[in-house]
Amino acid sequence: MEIQEAIKDLCAYSVKTGLIEEGDIIWALNTIIRELGIDAVDATREDVLQEADSIPFDLTEMQEDKKFHPLGTIEGGDYLEHVLKDIDDYAVEKGLTDGESTLFRDLFDTKLMGDLTPRPSEVQARFDTLYEESPEEATNWYYTFSRDTDYIRRYRVRKDLKWKTATEYGDLDITINLSKPEKDPKAIAAAGKAKQTGYPKCQLCHECEGYAGRVDYPARENHRIIPIEICGQEWGFQYSPYVYYNEHCIVLNAKHTPMKIDKSAFLKLFDFVRQFPHYFVGSNADLPIVGGSILAHEHFQGGHYEFAMAKAPVERSFTVKGYEDVKAGIVKWPMSVIRLSGTDTGRLAELADHILVSWRGYTDPDAFIFAETDGTPHSTITPIARKRGDHHIKKENIGLIEVMGLAVLPARLKDEMFALRDAILDGKDIRADEALKKHADWADGFIKNYQDRGIALGQDNIDAILKAEIGDVFLRVLLDAGVYKRTEEGQKAFDRFIKTL
Repeated sequence: MEIQEAIKDLCAYSVKTGLIEEGDIIWALNTIIRELGIDAVDATREDVLQEADSIPFDLTEMQEDKKFHPLGTIEGGDYLEHVLKDIDDYAVEKGLTDGESTLFRDLFDTKLMGDLTPRPSEVQARFDTLYEESPEEATNWYYTFSRDTDYIRRYRVRKDLKWKTATEYGDLDITINLSKPEKDPKAIAAAGKAKQTGYPKCQLCHECEGYAGRVDYPARENHRIIPIEICGQEWGFQYSPYVYYNEHCIVLNAKHTPMKIDKSAFLKLFDFVRQFPHYFVGSNADLPIVGGSILAHEHFQGGHYEFAMAKAPVERSFTVKGYEDVKAGIVKWPMSVIRLSGTDTGRLAELADHILVSWRGYTDPDAFIFAETDGTPHSTITPIARKRGDHHIKKENIGLIEVMGLAVLPARLKDEMFALRDAILDGKDIRADEALKKHADWADGFIKNYQDRGIALGQDNIDAILKAEIGDVFLRVLLDAGVYKRTEEGQKAFDRFIKTL
């Protein structure tokens, strides 16, 4: 595509998605050519409007949230993806970037999209107006907006591999995430030489909004944060650019303050679901030893999605003395999960805090559970809140997303699984392949299992078998990560803790 055509198309896309109005077209064209170092633009306002009218919309959503209508595909790709590729190619050719890798292209085209993204105050005002109609109307618009600005690169998210694996605990979600680009050696080297500014303090800080980025830090010119109030404090609401599940959001403290799971954290979770009752919200653990992430900045994760754990039934109910008004039970789940439910969030928070404090100081040598070793605390929880007429809070001991039944696997696994597939079908020695030999014991095990059952692996079933076996590995990871194992001995140990409450 000729660069002048790409300029017109990018402006037309911005009109079509509502990022700019008709009266902004000439300004937008001039803004784009300024960034590209071009002296003149061929397109007129009428050319842009005509192109905007011709952009197709594909009503078949390729993600799970079918209520959104993304821009149509052209030659197997997304409209915006093709336009930005042509513009990035031009920028690389003219030396407007520091390299040709995805990282440098992202830095350049994010700056361009940032120029076309409305200012934060405009975005906040639109969200607030829609929120008055309903919280769901507001989040629907904001999620679509975050994708239209290319903050969420929908054409990359669509390439993620997703499937479900049926287990006795429900259908586990498995994903191979291809949305987050890996750095090439040149980018890694450049990052090592980059001046460390300490600004922003982390990728969750409000200072990221509109930040230009650098080789060791993602560009965020097209990023907009919605200010919200949580328990009387200033917080922010945004979406994850990598959307591991539908409307994957991040709720972040306006201050760069450390993560801490306590009674106030429970109350904050409840305050969020009060304001956004169609979302769940939860927090990662606050200890690095059990999977905490970005512990320097208090934040939660949520979204418009129902994980397998939320559907899992309570298999043993119990009552805590003094909290007879709160329903409590152990959930049938690979990990160690307590579910609390009730109508009084204050009481739920009090009992949750009682359980947390008890758990932090609990030691059971027979179950190999120690509250601390050499002064290092071991025990915390992962709290999750969801409103369904009642409020529910669940507690687990490691990463929030995985613990609810969603495996987020690295992009490299895609190529490795395709290579493993071909090696199995061709009868090759898996151990002789440098990239595949780490999968050899696993592959030998499941191949023999199918052979013993009289099932031959072939073109017609190999893909389904690989997906099922990957899902089975994830289930075993969850089972291994559970504090109390899904055995008679393990569940008796779980009951010993419950009795201490």
